[in-house]
Amino acid sequence: MDTMRERFAPVVSRMLDEDPRVAVVLAEIGKDGFREAMARHPDRVINVGIREQLLVGAAAGLALTGLRPVVHTFASFLVERPFEQVKLDLGHQEAGAVLVSAAASFDWPAGGYTHMSPGDVALLDTLDGWTVHVPGHPDEAETLLHHAVAAGDDKVYVRLSVQSNRRGRVIDGRRLVTVREGRAGVVVAVGPMLDTVLAATEGLDVTVLYATTVRPLDTAGLRRATQAAGTDVVLVEPYLAGTSTAAVSEALSDVPHRVLGLGVGRRELRRYGTVEEHVAAHGLDARSLRGRIGAFVRAQGRVAAGV
Repeated sequence: MDTMRERFAPVVSRMLDEDPRVAVVLAEIGKDGFREAMARHPDRVINVGIREQLLVGAAAGLALTGLRPVVHTFASFLVERPFEQVKLDLGHQEAGAVLVSAAASFDWPAGGYTHMSPGDVALLDTLDGWTVHVPGHPDEAETLLHHAVAAGDDKVYVRLSVQSNRRGRVIDGRRLVTVREGRAGVVVAVGPMLDTVLAATEGLDVTVLYATTVRPLDTAGLRRATQAAGTDVVLVEPYLAGTSTAAVSEALSDVPHRVLGLGVGRRELRRYGTVEEHVAAHGLDARSLRGRIGAFVRAQGRVAAGV
């Protein structure tokens, strides 16, 4: 199976051929995947070099001329380093673009902390009007890329990862997908965390919801699930722990509820290791998740029983 990022360049290259509004802006990273597209569309595939602030600024300029720019590099260089340009050139000017990241939380451990960005979604949460897609499979990434480019002039972030579920799900770019139903709580698995969450909750009486679009959060779908399963919600996100707890709390603000946010911890892990070792160190492997989710659900059960 190809990775999400391997799927990215061919999909967007076809978009360049089919839609004269689409433009691609790169900062060296990922340019090899667009060599043929650059030869066909030299005016709409632009490599600015290792200049990430210019990367976003150039995309904003293209958007203001009526184009739909797709902007790509590692998450740490796409969201964190040029954040002022994301805030001002795109947000303040109301210019739309599709930011497509790679590497994100710790997909390339050998790159060190400079190439990790577990706080990317949380950082975008400080800005208004962003749609955030977190696919969990290359097929879903392709679907969400099409949704993002077709989204008029909206500001969209698509977070690609080497971590992937075994199979893709049917998604629409808006709603949560119910994967398993229970009555003792709701677990929301975001993107590539789904397979691990399903393994971790096997035998637990919980509803599992699958989220590939986290902003805006499908609050109506979440509320429907809690009507049957109760208002205890566990979030399992492949980025900074607790990133979406405020969104869940807002969705359930009129009813008593509890939220447990699980994800990447704030502590920096200073050894390269492997992706799997980072997953385990942050407690995002199936065994660790089962213990944390099970304890949360059992604790509420004891409270409900008056123990």
